[in-house]
Amino acid sequence: MPQQTGILSGIARHDQPRGEIEVVATATSVTPAAGIEGDYRGSLKPGANKRQISLIEAESWDAAIQHIGVDLPWWIRRANLLVQGLRFPREEGTIIAIGDNCRLQVTMECNPCPRMDEIAPGLLDALKPDWRGGLLARVIAGGIIAPGDKIRIEQ
Repeated sequence: MPQQTGILSGIARHDQPRGEIEVVATATSVTPAAGIEGDYRGSLKPGANKRQISLIEAESWDAAIQHIGVDLPWWIRRANLLVQGLRFPREEGTIIAIGDNCRLQVTMECNPCPRMDEIAPGLLDALKPDWRGGLLARVIAGGIIAPGDKIRIEQ
C-alpha cells in the first residue's frame, strides 16, 4: 500500500485561554515538554497532556464552512496545524510524522465547543460529523516544522 502524504499548510498558536490566535511562519521548537513553543496548551500536564497539539484537515474545514455558507480563515477554529491533502485515520494511537523529525501521537477527536457558534451560527454542528473539528495529539518526538513540510501517517 503506498504511503499517503499531505502538506502542512499552516501553524497557529495562542498564549492563553481565549487568547488571540497568532499564525506563524515556522514553529522553531516543538517538544514533548512544551508542544508548540508559545502555545499555552502545549505545556499543560507534561507527559499526560492529551490536548497538546490540535490538527485540522483543510478539506474538513472547507466542508464545514461551505455547509453554513460562510468564508472564515482556518485559524479561527483555534487549531494549531492545518493539513492539506491527507485524511487522518479516525483512530487514537495513530502516529503522524511532520518533516524529518517531528512525531505526534493522536490521542482523541477534537470535539468542537460551543464557542464555535459564537464565531458563526451553525459552525458547531457543521464541525461535528466525522472528526471534522480535527484531532488532538501529543508530541512524542520534537523538531522544527514549517508550512510546506510533508506530513504522513506512520502507523
